[in-house]
Amino acid sequence: MAAKSSRKPAYAARSGSAGSAALRAKLGTALANPYIGASGAGCLFLASLATLVLVTSDPHAGNPIVRLELTKIGATKNAPEGWREALTAEEPHEAPLKPSELKLSRAPFPPESAEESHKPAFEGEKPPPPVQQGPGLPRAPIAGLTAPGPGGAPLPIIAADGRTAADVYARPFTPNGRPKVSVVIGGLGLNAQTTRAAIETLPGEVTLAFAPYAEGLQGWIDLARQHGHEVLLETPMEPADYPENDPGPYTLIAANRPEDTVRKLEWLMSRATGYFGLVNDLGARFIDNDQAMNTFNAVLKARGLAFVDDGVAARRAGPIPRVSADRVIDDELSASAIDAQLRALENGASARGQSLGSGFAYPVTINQVRLWAAGLQARGLQLAPASALARR
Repeated sequence: MAAKSSRKPAYAARSGSAGSAALRAKLGTALANPYIGASGAGCLFLASLATLVLVTSDPHAGNPIVRLELTKIGATKNAPEGWREALTAEEPHEAPLKPSELKLSRAPFPPESAEESHKPAFEGEKPPPPVQQGPGLPRAPIAGLTAPGPGGAPLPIIAADGRTAADVYARPFTPNGRPKVSVVIGGLGLNAQTTRAAIETLPGEVTLAFAPYAEGLQGWIDLARQHGHEVLLETPMEPADYPENDPGPYTLIAANRPEDTVRKLEWLMSRATGYFGLVNDLGARFIDNDQAMNTFNAVLKARGLAFVDDGVAARRAGPIPRVSADRVIDDELSASAIDAQLRALENGASARGQSLGSGFAYPVTINQVRLWAAGLQARGLQLAPASALARR
């Protein structure tokens, strides 16, 4: 009985087949109508979109999104890069890169408010008096310290009487027996506002480092020396993550032949005069290579230049005056974090007799260094140019 009740009569099966055929015929006729077809497609699209929104709870879920790791786009903990020039490597047939063709990938951080710019650097201290930069330094080039290079542009040389750029272009310094503390501010020349702020508001003892690709580089160096600052020239060197992180077409590459390194160095050094030495821009991979650094040191020795680094070459000695930074003061971009690093510099100087910090030309860095430097003497330390810490 159960078996019979589960089976359909023959006439029912035939009636169902006929009904299905009629339904399919009507549906086909409807779909053939272009208006009905278009309406159906639209309804299907809207239904799909509504389902997507309900599932993801994000009305923009269908839009393309690009996410970058912060470590890939910045050298600081709290900020995107914003301070590396947007450069592409030159092809062999291309003309040399012109400074006017360079553009910043992002404007520097906005300056702090007037109220913040005058607040004390450390709790309990009064706002500092206007900066005293002292007498200006002689205008470059100084006779006997340059000669035409392969391209005709002037290159530093050791003078006939033995004078070197490392000595003559350094800011004169007389120690007073107190621990010496120095700061180098780099990345200058790429932004006129921050460059002028560093030159005009920081004490003359603060060493300034300029990017070789900066437009009007010689004018900036002249202005810096006029305000009493000694100057370094930044040298782009191959970082550990090259070519993903590319500091420009004249980057010194560890695997290059020595003559290629010399050629790039000559181009960089011919950009201006008046600097007492070179300072690295990145360079972990280049500095780790013995042959590359031997070539680099030989060029600087022959040219009478010093070498200052941000700490990456601390284990590298050389036959030239050199010093490595003990710490980078603005890895974290906040006034309190920079103040903490500057205090650590003071502690290092008190313990070892001298200490060097390295920073970038962010408005907050320039401001905090200015405030900090004004109270150094009262805290028993002497602000010194980086050249005063360099040793052979």
